[in-house]
Amino acid sequence: MLKGLNPLLSPELLATLRAMGHGDEIALVDGNYPGQEHGRRLIRLDGHHLIPVLDAILSVLPIDDFVPEAIFRATVKQERDVLDPVHLDIIACCARYEPERAVIPLLGPEFYPRVRAAHTVIQTSEPRLYGNVILRKGVIYP
Repeated sequence: MLKGLNPLLSPELLATLRAMGHGDEIALVDGNYPGQEHGRRLIRLDGHHLIPVLDAILSVLPIDDFVPEAIFRATVKQERDVLDPVHLDIIACCARYEPERAVIPLLGPEFYPRVRAAHTVIQTSEPRLYGNVILRKGVIYP
């Protein structure tokens, strides 16, 4: 345990977040997602739901402000604009840290390849379907 850090930020997760470079992406996925198959690197956070993990990560990870879109979410099947409760929770959590950033919906054909290319996949035990989000790391300014 460390003072001032969310305990969900395990040693492995903290090392990964620190090792990521500007523009690298990290995917946080629900319990049904094929994380083992899609992740180049996989960190399992079994027993934890998506939103607390997202909140912990956003408490330390800068989001890329060099690009217009840096936060992405899965969609309900092919319905780009449908917002399930998990999406509303994702949007609210991201807005606490990045109030000027939109959470961009990506249909499966756009979302899945992006997860496969991500630096790391974080597999949660989120039971809600489509509870998946991708964050693009930014920089810490001097």
